[in-house]
Amino acid sequence: MNAIAPTVADLRDESRYFYLWMGAGYLFVAFGGFIPTYWSKVATGAFHGPSVLHIHGMLLFSWVCFYVIQTALVATGRTIRHRDWGLAGISLFTFVICSVLVGQIAVIKAAESQGFGDAARRFSAVALVALPLMAGYFAMAIANTRRPQIHKRWMLLLMSGMMTPAIARVFLTLFAPPGADSGEPPPPFVSIPPALVADLFIVVAVVRDWRTLGKPHPTYIYGGLILLAQQLLTPLIAATAFWMQIATAFERLAG
Repeated sequence: MNAIAPTVADLRDESRYFYLWMGAGYLFVAFGGFIPTYWSKVATGAFHGPSVLHIHGMLLFSWVCFYVIQTALVATGRTIRHRDWGLAGISLFTFVICSVLVGQIAVIKAAESQGFGDAARRFSAVALVALPLMAGYFAMAIANTRRPQIHKRWMLLLMSGMMTPAIARVFLTLFAPPGADSGEPPPPFVSIPPALVADLFIVVAVVRDWRTLGKPHPTYIYGGLILLAQQLLTPLIAATAFWMQIATAFERLAG
């Protein structure tokens, strides 16, 4: 029996490589999801949108790559080097947050010029309501850097929540009705199916915890439920007059 029972060291190594494989999955989704609506169009010169979207895209893709590199450092036992890059990660994530804000303003302004301003303001809730939650998850991860079992789970929740836009592009390519490329933003409720697919990353992590620890970690329970609530409630928030006031005020930040 001892020959096949996992040791503490075995479980630790499995844990390291589990997060590396999850990171590879995020990278695959982040790149592959944007192939039909961004990468292929950029390559052929057919992409049309505010220039800031290129900056946002590269920052976000760099962030996913950074996460993979960080998990690889831990998986190969270079934990000190992983911590040394922590400040760079904080800086990069801050730029990502700023690019989301600037990008949303640019998208609303562009839609306004085409007569779709209200639709864009409503759809902006998908990104802007999620943003404080993503920042909160990142803050929780940073606050628990000395408790790696908690730190890495907050990071996994954060990364899973950030996969929705890439998966949404796949849904858009496969299921969008004719005329969906008119430039009018879709209704916010279309974000729910891609978000639920992105949540499967969390389901995988919960199952892994159940198999190795006997129960899911509390971080996944509380953080996952909060994320799910945000995803389901966002379309309801976007439909309110109060949100439209917020979105209008947000748009005015650009003058």
